[in-house]
Amino acid sequence: MRGDQLSRQWQLIQRLAKSRVGVGLDDLAEDLGCVRRTVYRDLDALMYAGFPVVSERRDNHVYYRFLESFRMGDVPFTPDELLALAFSEDLLRTLEGTVFHDSIQSALAKIRAGLGPELTVYLARLAETFRVMPGPHKEYAEFSETIRVLNDAVLSCTSVQIRYRTGSTGAVRTRTLDPYRVWYRSGGLYVLGHDHRSDEIRTFAIDRIERIEQTNDPFDVPADFDFDEFTAASFGVATEPAISVCIRFAARVRTYIEERRWHPSQSISSVPEGGGDLELRMEVGSTAELRSWILSFGSDAEVLAPVSLRDEVSAEIKAAALRYESTSVGRSQRSSAQASKGRPLPP
Repeated sequence: MRGDQLSRQWQLIQRLAKSRVGVGLDDLAEDLGCVRRTVYRDLDALMYAGFPVVSERRDNHVYYRFLESFRMGDVPFTPDELLALAFSEDLLRTLEGTVFHDSIQSALAKIRAGLGPELTVYLARLAETFRVMPGPHKEYAEFSETIRVLNDAVLSCTSVQIRYRTGSTGAVRTRTLDPYRVWYRSGGLYVLGHDHRSDEIRTFAIDRIERIEQTNDPFDVPADFDFDEFTAASFGVATEPAISVCIRFAARVRTYIEERRWHPSQSISSVPEGGGDLELRMEVGSTAELRSWILSFGSDAEVLAPVSLRDEVSAEIKAAALRYESTSVGRSQRSSAQASKGRPLPP
């Protein structure tokens, strides 16, 4: 496997770097737990990557080492740890310009600064082994100062005053907030805490904070507050009391549904005589995020329970159908298509 090869080559680099007199092929094969032919291939790969591997024959045996002028540097990491750092850099690319992504970049830059050019190139190849392509997400570079203040306030348990724009109405209000957690979910950054205005624990989107100021007022996080428990019933960011939800999915999306973990409470079962259909059950809050997710499957999803959620999704589908039927764009296109076929238009 590719991961085993990288790990083995990394061990080979360290073994050669520690030996001044060289290491025999049999010893290398034993140390790496592989056959001689594999060691040959790994040595060729390192030489191709630019490592100054040299060999010399003594007493009818061949020994391998690096040129004495080569210095590997002090790298107290395993290949898996270096891969994880590079992988994290990609995972956090959606937060570029913020402390989260920039700190990973800074850590990797410090590691690379202590390496020679050959090892730097080799680590770049390690980083290219896994790649993360970000999905839809918000841009946070301009909110780096807001994030910094929130992080400080969370760590110091100090209240903040914010000017916040509500997503649904656009209204802007000043609020005092005791921030408990900064939270990344579904491509967005949020802060969760006690809102003095509503006297409730609420979640706020960081990109809707227009102004923030840290106060000198300390607060205590309630001893009985558990973030994981508080968000357990959440399907997205909004939190509502958990209810039993059952959704039937058509056979053509079965694999897609089965391969993913949609919620910690989920259970999946086949529908008897359902032609490959399955049912997904969860204990989640009936939020707009849940409805939007169900609607994204179109006719391949049907809410079976609760009735209230089924009615809400049904109403959305009917409203969408009506919108498509009533818009001037739709009527114009239908008219053109029917006219071109010589059919009379409906009254």
